Amino acid sequence: MSALEGVRVLDMTHVQSGPSATQILAWLGADVIKLEAPTGDITRKQLRDVDDADSLYFTMLNCNKRSITLNMKSDEGKEIFTRLVADSDVLVENFGPGTVDRMGFTWDKLQEINPRLIYASIKGFGDGPYTHYKAYEVVAQAMGGSMSTTGFDDGPPLATGAQIGDSGTGIHTVAGILAALLQRGNTGRGQRVSVAMQHAVLNLCRVKLRDQQRLAGGPLREYPNSEFGDEVPRSGNASGGGQPGWAVRCAPGGPNDYIYVIVQPQGWAPIARLIGRPELIDDPDWATPEARLSKLDKMFSMIEEWTLGHDKWSVLARLNEHNVPCGPILSTKEIIEDSSLADNDMIVSVDHPERGEFKTVGCPIKLSDSPVRVESSPLLGQHTAEVFAERLGIDETELAELKANGVI
Repeated sequence: MSALEGVRVLDMTHVQSGPSATQILAWLGADVIKLEAPTGDITRKQLRDVDDADSLYFTMLNCNKRSITLNMKSDEGKEIFTRLVADSDVLVENFGPGTVDRMGFTWDKLQEINPRLIYASIKGFGDGPYTHYKAYEVVAQAMGGSMSTTGFDDGPPLATGAQIGDSGTGIHTVAGILAALLQRGNTGRGQRVSVAMQHAVLNLCRVKLRDQQRLAGGPLREYPNSEFGDEVPRSGNASGGGQPGWAVRCAPGGPNDYIYVIVQPQGWAPIARLIGRPELIDDPDWATPEARLSKLDKMFSMIEEWTLGHDKWSVLARLNEHNVPCGPILSTKEIIEDSSLADNDMIVSVDHPERGEFKTVGCPIKLSDSPVRVESSPLLGQHTAEVFAERLGIDETELAELKANGVI
């Protein structure tokens, strides 16, 4: 039995933030019905690598779901939607603010149809001056605190490759939905779940807000920056935490021939020996974390002089022999070919009926009694007849009429 077996999710989401959330729910066992306009989710055709087949953009965000099509502009479509809402536990949408209301389905209306419904909405921003602004992944990063604190102090703000605005918001939405389902078990009532992309990014940037307040006490000593103003600076690859870290270069010098090294107090002696500087172990100018804090750049330069003579895998092995926290910078090619990730079902191969086999990311949440099997994303409208018959009792004759009338 899957963790969310029996939970019915009506998925009106598109692009990434919403589909990433509903895919997690599907992986955890919910029956996720992806409701699409007859033209389909726009990402089916975006960034295509195989002609006339759903793109990887779509397939990698919509596994384990069933797809139905419905024209929500038609009266018949709205009537069918009403029946689906009455039969669902969760409704998820990430349209622009007010879109679902304009379809005629306000929160009050949805509660009237199904008082137990959990209605989850993903928006770019919360209530206020930005409410109706359009939001995309990097817009959320820009306005949530990520970009201003990412990069080097002599360069421009940078976006992170991690989709913290979209998929980061998606996982926050999953948490809200699961909490609402748990509370409904006690109260019998549904509720609204609202998550803003800006808010989710800000939650992931909380340590930078910590450091903003610490600036009142003077320069942040664990940062490598030479100057501090009244805002948290970009600090390159500094860890920004209690233990200093940096990405140092390795042989042969390619774009990802780096390893990230953390220097804990107990790690200094083995590192000093490995780099050929054992005299620094007891040198008062280097022996303590406080002594090293003012010259972190020089410390990591000395470590890099050693790592440049070895590839990152050799450095990884040597450092781990001494329990020094470190990690090689893995390229996307190295990740997709990593056998340990495959063994942990984090890189999985999936058969698609039109495009053939593709690789995707597996479920990162591992439950001992609810294993996840990643299945193909659905073709557009693949399950319309199945779902309509199963949920609504619509037979083939009525289905043909709906199709002739442009409802599906």
